[in-house]
Amino acid sequence: MQYRRSGRSGIQLPAVSLGLWHNFGGVDNFENSRAMLRRAFDLGITHFDLANNYGPPYGSAEETFGQILKKDFLPYRDELIISTKAGWDMWPGPYGNLGSRKNLLASLDQSLKRMGLEYVDIFYHHRPDPDTPMEESIGALDTAVRSGRALYAGISAYNAKQTAQAVKILRALGTPCLIHQPKYSMFVRDPEQGLLDVLEKEGVGAIVFSPLAQGLLSDRYLKGIPSDSRAARDFFLKKKDIGEDRLAKVRALNEIAAQRGQTLAEMAVAWVLRDPRVTSALVGTSKISQVDDNVAALKNLKFSAEELLKIDGVLAGK
Repeated sequence: MQYRRSGRSGIQLPAVSLGLWHNFGGVDNFENSRAMLRRAFDLGITHFDLANNYGPPYGSAEETFGQILKKDFLPYRDELIISTKAGWDMWPGPYGNLGSRKNLLASLDQSLKRMGLEYVDIFYHHRPDPDTPMEESIGALDTAVRSGRALYAGISAYNAKQTAQAVKILRALGTPCLIHQPKYSMFVRDPEQGLLDVLEKEGVGAIVFSPLAQGLLSDRYLKGIPSDSRAARDFFLKKKDIGEDRLAKVRALNEIAAQRGQTLAEMAVAWVLRDPRVTSALVGTSKISQVDDNVAALKNLKFSAEELLKIDGVLAGK
């Protein structure tokens, strides 16, 4: 495993981190979830990323993680970075969503209880709330840190302008922003339009989620949409987004990966990590072999100028 410093902080994160968005909920096989976490730690993945509503049902990923933590990881707590978030819908009524101080701090208390922790290493506001003053949402992150319920503050899904504002507020409060969590992959390049520049200027790290574009940038879709895939369930990855044009790009990218001696998934992880402003690639897995596959990307992180031009050409439809 390689470790990278998060911005100008003292924290180093593994180049590959494990997210518990899918496959760790109450509906999933507990022993499979446990085996993936154990394998990840054995490979040097020290960062596990959660959120209050990961499951399903909501909250159950944190409960699963709490059980596994108690069984396997408590002796290693100080070797782990554990994060959680609040800001998407969690419980009914006006206080279980978005960015009020009430929602964020109540949610954090619930998360700590579900996981059996005294503190998390990183507490994120999961998304900006247009109807709540940013000073209130960001102030709640400051309170979480000052109260000892979190060691660091983070934000997710904020655009470049919002990020600059949030970083400024946190710095004024005396609780610097450790990290930003944007969506980034070969198919989703929005962070390149200013966000990564802001993070570099402000000394904030970046941990990018969905580097495999919900599995699309893997060998799963080379021959179409498998019946047991995420796209087949038509939920986060939509069938309508996987037309023949998109599949042709996936196949062409797969050829480039093969020339590099990598699988497409390995190249997709390596591609987001090519940028020194990216601290870590946050991956999701459904079986142990996928943990190994994602970490295998670290064997070849270098891209030639020609390879990057080829990839850009494929993405542009040339």
